[in-house]
Amino acid sequence: MRKRPGFEIGGEEVLPGQRRTIDLPVSSLSDHTPVNMSAHIVHGKGDGPVLFVSAGVHGDEVIGIEIVRRLLKSPALRGLRGTLIVVPIVNSFGFINRSRYLPDRRDLNRSFPGNEGGSLAARLAHLFLNEIVSRSDIGVDLHSAAIHRINYPQVRVSPDDSPARALAEEFGAPIIMESPIRQGSLRRSAKDMGKTVLLFEAGEGLRFDEVSVRSGQVGILRVMKSLQMISGRGVAAAKAPPQICSSSKWLRAPMGGLFRSLKADGDAVRRKDVLGVVSDPFGEDETDVVAPFDGIIVGRAVLPVVNEGDAVFHLARVQSVEKAEDAMDDHSSQLSDDPMFDEDEII
Repeated sequence: MRKRPGFEIGGEEVLPGQRRTIDLPVSSLSDHTPVNMSAHIVHGKGDGPVLFVSAGVHGDEVIGIEIVRRLLKSPALRGLRGTLIVVPIVNSFGFINRSRYLPDRRDLNRSFPGNEGGSLAARLAHLFLNEIVSRSDIGVDLHSAAIHRINYPQVRVSPDDSPARALAEEFGAPIIMESPIRQGSLRRSAKDMGKTVLLFEAGEGLRFDEVSVRSGQVGILRVMKSLQMISGRGVAAAKAPPQICSSSKWLRAPMGGLFRSLKADGDAVRRKDVLGVVSDPFGEDETDVVAPFDGIIVGRAVLPVVNEGDAVFHLARVQSVEKAEDAMDDHSSQLSDDPMFDEDEII
């Protein structure tokens, strides 16, 4: 039987059947403390694709870090075919400072493809693209909402990307959002390199929530199963097909004051439903936030203090409220009842 070659990264070699963490030097802090981007490699004995899973591109989006921690503990990775590259924290600088940004206030996900002689953000983007993305066939990039907001689990794909759409359906998140690729983003640079990358959004900045973590973990395993990287025993397909949302709109506070949400993320709502209320501190003046169309709340503000014009609900359009309600219920019940999520998995 032909022996599979080792996997080379950062000047190191990971042999078939091995798991190793490789530190890729990024820079040094001002006090001379070295900063690395650490990648955990699981190199299977059998041939298969190379999949990267990244988290922490924005330093305050910690939900993805917990997702990959559980992924790496999953028994499903035994007998892996192909190679899994996991980078739990891409933006170490932002993570240390609990900030979305790098110390130069740049957004890493607007700095790709970067260059090795540019700003700190450009150098980090260049390193990630050349050490991780270039060695991979497919990627899953994990994100959450920014602080003071929460996102319901969703996968974002560009409308014209059929391979990404197919993988998103395998992922099995309750919602697929068609979202154009932004200039300077990881998805844009990966697409230019001929790589397919899914963007998973769930949860809130600097917070964990169980629904988001479970949805991300099982979604990645479903993708790996579809790629024949794992046998997939115990990895159930989604109960209901995802809701495809081709457009969405942020609804904004009609006045400054105190915001009370009457609906939760993941709720299916009808046109003219009252989603929330903004009132002054005395309760003398109150204004409703009303749904302009049938949709699903895919994101919302969680901070009760708002200024006029602040985004308070992210509403994605759906064709059938009834089907959307059924899909959300199926998703929620499956994550609650799935035997793969035992107590040992969530400690």
